[in-house]
This record gives sequence, structure tokens and C-alpha cells, in this order.
Amino acid sequence: MLDQQLEISRNEDINKQLLYELKSRRKKLHLGGGEKAAAKQKEKGKLLARERIAYLIDPTTEFTEFGTFAAYEMYAEAGGCPAAGVITGLGYVSGRLCVIVANDATVKAGAWFPMTAKKNLRAQEIAMENHLPIIYLVDSAGVYLPMQDEIFPDKEHFGRIFRNNAIMSSKGIVQIAAIMGSCVAGGAYLPIMSDEALIVEGTGSVFLAGSYLVKSAIGEDIDNETLGGATTHSEISGVTDYKCENDQDCLDKIRSLVDKIGDNLKAGFNRVAAKMPLYDQKEIYKLLPDSRDKQFEMLDIIHRLVDNSEFDEYKELYGKSILCGYARINGWAVGIVANQRKVVKSKKGEMQFGGVIYSDSADKATRFIMNCNQKKIPLVFLQDVTGFMVGSRSEQGGIIKDGAKMVNAVANSVVPKFTIVIGNSYGAGNYAMCGKAYDPRFIAAWPTAKIAVMGGSQAAKTLLQIQEASLKAKGEEITDEKEQKLLKEITDRYNNQTTPYYAAARLWVDEIIDPLDTRKWISIGIEAANHAPIEKPFSVGVLQV
Repeated sequence: MLDQQLEISRNEDINKQLLYELKSRRKKLHLGGGEKAAAKQKEKGKLLARERIAYLIDPTTEFTEFGTFAAYEMYAEAGGCPAAGVITGLGYVSGRLCVIVANDATVKAGAWFPMTAKKNLRAQEIAMENHLPIIYLVDSAGVYLPMQDEIFPDKEHFGRIFRNNAIMSSKGIVQIAAIMGSCVAGGAYLPIMSDEALIVEGTGSVFLAGSYLVKSAIGEDIDNETLGGATTHSEISGVTDYKCENDQDCLDKIRSLVDKIGDNLKAGFNRVAAKMPLYDQKEIYKLLPDSRDKQFEMLDIIHRLVDNSEFDEYKELYGKSILCGYARINGWAVGIVANQRKVVKSKKGEMQFGGVIYSDSADKATRFIMNCNQKKIPLVFLQDVTGFMVGSRSEQGGIIKDGAKMVNAVANSVVPKFTIVIGNSYGAGNYAMCGKAYDPRFIAAWPTAKIAVMGGSQAAKTLLQIQEASLKAKGEEITDEKEQKLLKEITDRYNNQTTPYYAAARLWVDEIIDPLDTRKWISIGIEAANHAPIEKPFSVGVLQV
């Protein structure tokens, strides 16, 4: 009993420390380019990007940010690029849920790095998938030239954003752009390809080439304000639709424009009055073990996430390494697919490892996913998976075939999917449990998440063998001491690549969240998805039965 209490206390201490680190890192990122850069923006009479968002959204509502950790600890040679120099998220504007994209001019004057483009594309993807209006608060110096080859020409690079502008317009997805600072070169197309464009007098400017480039190219002497300021584009060229006195006037005008947007059809997902879980959500910190290798009961986590702690389990006695069942989250009906993290025993007496997908559990999950599509119930995946079971017994039992069925059902699912990475997310298990490649509407990670092709110890030993073979081929002798040093270097490097921060930096997950925010994230995700009726029929094609 004492040992159990000590373990619970240790779990809570470690999980709260992880949460403290998350909040500290996020707080630092919210400073953007720092106090000096912020002061320069203020001197120009401008609001900072986060101040603009706070002013724009409805009072007493929250801004649900995604992509906070984009580019985290990347681009060190350029001095870093906090949050990829752009803030993205969901917010209510005049009572309507919108995607908001705001360039942060304190970060390299809002210049576009490769991850800036990827983050903008993700925001547009969310707007398109959920048929939500999107508001761009533009303040950017354009492409970061030293990295132009990594941002300019490819399919998922800068130009794709303008292509998306055109596609969204054709689909009736409202786009409103405010030019609140610089808007240069190719970036000039983003606001002007939106449905309506506003410009702030004195600080906003938009042109294909600035005054220096104009002078160099054609010898014309002209200042930027005359070239592409508010007066030019509101009174002479007609490029912009509204001329605004300052940032506040501009944001007020956006609120007024959004207020007039007509309603759209809804998907019709089932919702009733929300109820809090019966069990205290804060106990999650005590339940999650201090190591990703340890067992725990996933049902205990589910009961602290769902309304009234009610979970109608599907095929409870079959395929027990995956839990499936119906529940409600903040009133929304959901189907939950979760990895069981404790060792279970099948009716045939087979001991099954926690976090591993076996043939029977893959079969069960496939059927459950199909049922949710049949009944128009959004899916929630709670990932803590180390992969599919291996070995002759599993191979002869058809694990590849059964795994393929599950992957097929996840890939072809037409109801919105939401993924929370609680712990491990390894290899093909990541795919079957709706990893980023399988189009979840949102994918978030807890601070305890680990995302990689396989666990650290296995991967490090494999990589060590490869490196040792390479060194021996060059005639180098590998002493025990050198082997241990190599193993530590490889393990440390690999483990760093499995952290949720590494994943979030590359947008493999949309956000790292406090476990207590999970209900809020899933709820606003379903609310967003409810704006887009399901138009595609559910079909899995040929199943490997």
C-alpha cells in the first residue's frame, strides 16, 4: 500500500513537472521576437499580433491556438523563428467560429520561413475541411530570402497558399484579409485573393516590389507609401476595399463584416447538455505512470474525460488490447478508440501486452469504426501504442491482413476524426490509430507523448549496429568504452527526436496540451466540423478479410 502511494505521488510530481515545462516554454514563445522588437511595433502605433487577436475575438471567449510550437528550436543559424512567425487558431468573431491567422512582425519582420508556409497551409486546411471563415491579419516582409529554395517552388510551399485562396473562394468559404503592416511580393496575392481586403492607413502597404527593388529594376524613385499605401490602393488602384484609421478601426470593421455572414448547413452531429466527468480530471496526473514503459488502465483515463464518466464499451470481452465504445464529450456523441495499456488475457488464455495491437483487437476496432461511420458519430483516438504484434504466431494468424483492415477503415472514414497522443505512438500503430497522415481534423499531444518509428532503446541498438559496421569497414577498432559512448550519443539524439516538442515543431501534431484541456479541444473540434456536412459516402473498397 505504501509503495502504491509512493508511485502515485511520483507520477503526479513528474506529470506536473512536465506540465510546468510546457507552460514555461509556451509563455516564452508568446513573447515572439522579444521586448525590443515589440517596442518597435508599438512605436509605429500598431497592436502586437496577440493583441490584435484578443481585440478581434468576442469578449469572454477563448482563442484556441494551434501550431504554437511550430519551428520550435529550428532555424538556429537564423536566430530562431518562434511559433514560425505566425499565430493561428480558432476564435469566435461576432458569434461565429473562425480560423484566425496573424503574422507576428516581431519575428524577423513577419518573414516567411519554410515552417511559416506549412503552418499557414495547415490553417487553410482546417478552414477548408470544416467550412469555416478565415481571417488573415497580414503583417509580413515576405519570403525569408536565405531559405527561398525551401519555401518557394514546391507543391506544399508558399504558392500553394494562393492556390488555396482560389479554391476556398470557389467553395464559398469566406476569406477576409486585413493589411496591417508590410505585404510584399508574392505575399501581396494572399489578401487580394481573399473575398475582401482592408488596409490600415499609415502602417499598411501592399506591392509586388518595394521602393528599393523598383529603383533597381526600372530606375523610378518612389516611397513605399505612395507606391502601395492605403491611399493609393483605396482611392487610386481600387485594390483594397476598406481604408481604416488604425488597427482597432480595422478589427472593428472585420467584426462588422463577419456579423453579416449568412449561416451554413450543419453536419448534424448529436449533442445534448454537457456534463462534467464524475471522476476528478486532475487524477489523470496520478494515473499516468512516470515511464512510458509502465502499464496503466486506460479505462481510468477515459472515465475522467467523458461526460458523467459514462462509457458504453463495445465488444468488451473481445480484442481487449484496444478499447472501443460510445460516450459524450462536452455533450457531443463520440466513438472512442483507445489502446489498453495493461496486460490483458484473451478467452483462449493468451497474454497480450498493453499498447500492442493484436489481430482480434484490430478486427474489433475496424468494425467499430465502420459502425461510427454508419451512425454519423465523430471518432476520438486515444493513442498509446507501441505497434502491431510480431512473431510467427501473429504472422501466421494474419496480423498484416487484420492490421490492413483497420488502416483501411481509418483512412476511408468520412466522419471527423480527432487524435490525442497520450503516450507512445510508434510505427504502424501511429497509422492505425489515426496519426497525422490519416487526416484527423485535429491532433494534439499530451506532454507525455512519444512519437517515433519505434522505441528509443530498440532504435538506438539498431542504429549502433549500423554505425559500428560502418566504422569497422573503415578499419576503426570499437572498444567497449567507445561503444558505450556511441550508444549514449545515438540514444540521446533519437530520444530528442521522439519528444512532443520535436513533433509539434514540425506540425506532426497541432498542439501540445494539458490533459485537462482535452475535453475542450475535442469539443471545439467537433463544433468546427459540424459546420461541414458530410458529402462523401463511406466506402472501404476491398478489405483483406
